[in-house]
Amino acid sequence: MTLELSVTQGRLRGHLDEGIPAFFGIPYGSNPSGELRFQAPLPAPPWSGVREASEFGPIAPQPAALGGFAIPGDPSEQSEDCLSLNVWTPSIDGPLLPVMFFIHGGSFTSGTGASLVYRGGVLAGEGNVVVVTINYRLGALGFLGHAALQGKNGSLGNFGLMDQVLALEWVRDNIASFGGDAKNVTIFGESAGAMSVCALLASPTANGLFHKAIVQSGPPVSHRRDQSLTRGDQLAEILGLTSPTRSDFESIPAARFVEAVNEFSASTPEPGEVELPLLPTIDGVFLPGDPLSAIENGSVAHVPLMTGTTRDEMTMFSMGDPKVSQMGREELLHWLKFALPGCDPESVLEAFISARTQRGEAVDPPALWVAMSTEAIFRAPTVHLAEAHSPHAAKTFLYLFTQETPIFGGILGSCHALELPFVFGSIRNEFVGLFSGNSPESQELSEQMIAAWSSFARDGVPSVSGIWSEFDRSRRPTQIFGPEGGQVENPRSEELDIVSAALQASQTGA
Repeated sequence: MTLELSVTQGRLRGHLDEGIPAFFGIPYGSNPSGELRFQAPLPAPPWSGVREASEFGPIAPQPAALGGFAIPGDPSEQSEDCLSLNVWTPSIDGPLLPVMFFIHGGSFTSGTGASLVYRGGVLAGEGNVVVVTINYRLGALGFLGHAALQGKNGSLGNFGLMDQVLALEWVRDNIASFGGDAKNVTIFGESAGAMSVCALLASPTANGLFHKAIVQSGPPVSHRRDQSLTRGDQLAEILGLTSPTRSDFESIPAARFVEAVNEFSASTPEPGEVELPLLPTIDGVFLPGDPLSAIENGSVAHVPLMTGTTRDEMTMFSMGDPKVSQMGREELLHWLKFALPGCDPESVLEAFISARTQRGEAVDPPALWVAMSTEAIFRAPTVHLAEAHSPHAAKTFLYLFTQETPIFGGILGSCHALELPFVFGSIRNEFVGLFSGNSPESQELSEQMIAAWSSFARDGVPSVSGIWSEFDRSRRPTQIFGPEGGQVENPRSEELDIVSAALQASQTGA
C-alpha cells in the first residue's frame, strides 16, 4: 500500500498508526498571526517536494493543562500557526468511504484534535470510515468580538468557526485522495465541539460542506452581538487597552490573550458555574440568528442528526469544588433561583428527590446539584434540540450514555466526555483506559458505539443490536449506552419536564 499521495498544496507521505494509514499535521490554513490575526483564515500555501505527515502540528495557544495534568502523548508545542488537521483512512485505493470530521471540545479555550483520546485509527479501521480531526483557533484569538476587529462585511468574532469551515472546504477538495467521499461527510463534536456543530448547522457559510451531524454533550449556545461586544470591551480592559485599534490587538503576544481570558474566567460566583467566557457570536453574517431558533424553524442544513449526553455531566465540573461538596439545602435552593429563574425552587427540589428516591439514587445536596445542573445545562437543552430538529425532513436520534468511570473510586459516575474513548476506541490505550475502564464489558460497549456512530455516518441511521427509533416529541425514544442498554422511552421524564418548563419560563419571562 502506497502512503504517498497528492493534495492541492503538494505531495504528502503518511505512516502507519497502529496498522492504519495516517497523515498528521497537514496544514489547511495559513499562519493566522500578525496582520492575519482576527481575520478569516486563508488557505495554506503550497510546498515543494514531499511533506512528511508523521508528526502532529502545534496546538492553538491555550492555558496549561488543568492542574498541570497533561495526557501523555498529547502535543504540547503551542503556536498561532496551528491550522492543521489529521487523517486516518482504512484504504486509500478502494471505494470511497464515509468521512467523519471531528471538532474537539475544551470550552472554546483549550484542546487539540491530536489528543490521545481522539486518535482516529480504531474508529477508522473498525468503522470503515475516514476520520479527520482538526485544530482551530481558541480563546480570544478564535472568538473575541470587539468593535475594532469587526469585518468589513459586519462579521464579529467566530474566527475559530471560520477555521472549521476552511477545514471542511479542504476536506471537500482533498479527501478523495485519502479514500474519503466528499459527498458523505459527517461532522461530529463534543462539548464546545458539539456547540460548534450546532453553529455550523445554522451557518450558510457551511452549507453543503457536510451531510450529517452528531452533537455530543453540547447543545446550541451563542452570544448575541451586544454580549460579545461587552465581553470584548472587558477583555480589552484586562489587557490594558483603552479605545484599542486593530493594530493594538495585533501587537499583543498570544500568551497575554490566554492570561486575559483566564483572568476573566477567574470569578465564579455560583458553585460549579460553567459559563463559558467566549462563545460563537450571532453576528448576522456567519451566524445570521440563534442556532436553536434556526433549527426549530427549519432554516438550516437539513441533515440527519444524532445527539445525546452523559448521565452525570456535571460531576466533572464540581469535583473538588467546596461550594458543591459542602452544600446544604438552603444553598441548593439559592442555586436553583440563580440557574432556573423561572422555577419554584421547592417544587424542582422535591421532584428530583422523589424521582431519585424511587430509583434508589443519592439525594444529598451535592448529588442533587449534579443531577439538577446536568439536566439544566446539558440534557434538557439537548432534548430541546432533538425536539426542534425532529419535525423537519431529516431523521433525529437521541441517546443517553450511562457507563461509569472507575477513576477516583467511581465518584464521577457517567461524567462529561466519558463517551469519547468509547466512540474512538481509545479505551484500549493503557492510559485512557484508566479513565474509561477497559473491562471486556467496556470493550463490547465501545464496539457497539463505534458501530452506531460509523453506520450513522454511512447512511444516516445508527445501527444497534435492538431497536433505536427516530425521535418524536411524545415518546422521546432514547438509546441507552451503558450496562443496561437498549431503547427507553421518556427516561428521567419527571426531572426533564420540570427543568424544561423552568428553562422555557425563564427565557420567555413568564
